[in-house]
Amino acid sequence: MKVLIIGGVAGGATAAARLRRLDESAEILILERSGFVSYANCGLPYYIGGVIRQKHRLTLQTPESFFQRFRIDVRVRNEVLAIHPAEKAVTVRELDTGREYRESYDKLILSPGARPVRPDTPGIDLPEIFTLRTVEDTFRIREYIDEKKPRRAVVVGGGFIGLEMAENLVQAGLATTLLQRSGQVMPPLDADMAAMLHSHLREKGVDLRLNTPISAYSKGEDGVHVHLKNGGEVVADLVLLAIGVTPESHLAKEAGLALGQKDSIVVDEHMRTSQPDIYAVGDAVEVRHIVSGKPALVSLAGPANKQGRIAADHICGRRSAFRGAQGSSVLRLFDLTVAATGLSEKAAKAAGVAYDKVVTFSPDHATYYPGASNMTVKTLFDPETGRILGAQIVGGNGVDKRIDVLATAIRAGMTGADLEELELAYAPPYSSAKDPVNMAGFVIGNVRSGLVRQYHWHDVADLPRDGSVTLLDTQTEGEFAAGHIPGAVNIPVDELRERLGELDPKKPVYVNCYSGLRSYIACRILAGHGFTCYNLSGGYRFYEAVLGPMPVDESPRHPCGVKID
Repeated sequence: MKVLIIGGVAGGATAAARLRRLDESAEILILERSGFVSYANCGLPYYIGGVIRQKHRLTLQTPESFFQRFRIDVRVRNEVLAIHPAEKAVTVRELDTGREYRESYDKLILSPGARPVRPDTPGIDLPEIFTLRTVEDTFRIREYIDEKKPRRAVVVGGGFIGLEMAENLVQAGLATTLLQRSGQVMPPLDADMAAMLHSHLREKGVDLRLNTPISAYSKGEDGVHVHLKNGGEVVADLVLLAIGVTPESHLAKEAGLALGQKDSIVVDEHMRTSQPDIYAVGDAVEVRHIVSGKPALVSLAGPANKQGRIAADHICGRRSAFRGAQGSSVLRLFDLTVAATGLSEKAAKAAGVAYDKVVTFSPDHATYYPGASNMTVKTLFDPETGRILGAQIVGGNGVDKRIDVLATAIRAGMTGADLEELELAYAPPYSSAKDPVNMAGFVIGNVRSGLVRQYHWHDVADLPRDGSVTLLDTQTEGEFAAGHIPGAVNIPVDELRERLGELDPKKPVYVNCYSGLRSYIACRILAGHGFTCYNLSGGYRFYEAVLGPMPVDESPRHPCGVKID
């Protein structure tokens, strides 16, 4: 059996190695257009920023090492020009010589990946404008920085690559402007969670400009002029385009394979395309979202690796199947860690999935142990069953651990009640006896049982200000003075029982505190005395993070309001 693989990196290289482990006699050939077959794609920005210093660290396998260990024929700088399904052959061009030849196959695996979006904006082909996809792109950018010594950079787009490049360019000493066409960075997040990234980027010196599309680029004596559609311009010595990717599916399209959204390649659960002897894996394929059940594009290394393994399994007669993806991702952004899994609110709405949400604020470990930092956890769940649908976390240490637990919970179909009962490892340096994941489960349980009613930051503006409801802030007097919702009255939670006479029991009470915990306690007190009460999800800190500047006192706090030393 002869298996031909177009493209290496995550999906193609994984498929090749798995094929060899399953079939010692198979003839396996990888054709890779670039000069590198298997490399740390996700590490490329960190080489540009100087975090990864040696070039060879980016290369996971070479053609020589692939052959030595697996006896796989790897031909780099060999570009496939066309697929001929009826003849079970491809046309290939050697890029260094220009020679074209044909190569036959019994089974073909497509792993072409996704290419950076490059719109035909006037001036976009200037030599100072770069995209980042391959190792060659990385070296080109790094060499430009070393040789030209640019002082100013513009990053266009605030997705994974854009944010990582903004961080690394700042750390490389460049004054960096990030231009985002929409109103938020990091599209997998909801806008309220992304708001915390906006303030953090600006604190770290990034000139972040949202809702700022570009009309043109031009070259001046002082650098590249980036012309903005809403007026003005930004001048830079280097421009990095990171406005998204699109499936590299032209070969599949020309070969007549079935295509899905954004011309992605349609595959079944075994990664077979509409041609039974042709498989496809990685960023170019359309998959099923594990939560919504809808078609999705998930451009991540984890799913690509799994798909490569499954395609190899099926070719070798094993019944492996890809059940779907949920988009679990994590990103370091200076001092923050940002992570998401499953559905966001906007994704749930687009898919027509009913959901409710809770926002919790938890320290990564016991607050009496030095160095605790808080994380904001937004969890979506099915209001009928309590099944976890998605989660987003922004914080310091421990975010990756919690998103992995929640990703596992989603994959297992677990509910908020299951999160309550999870027995997670605890010691003061690592967690609390009630882990942030447990806390999300507790709050979901309180909401679903009716023990607490919620309102959210986006509901505040619509609350009547005619005296028919009471806005109650249960922070301390000092916290209240540092920041509060306009129109709220301040009764600290520890004084509430003695001051109930100041409130009208006939009026609904909308309560907030800093994090949502003390206001929950206040709601229980008020409910016990016949009041109708609503608790602000995520607390005042989340409300202000989304709608305004951070509080005057930005010291991290315990959920009950005590500062963390």
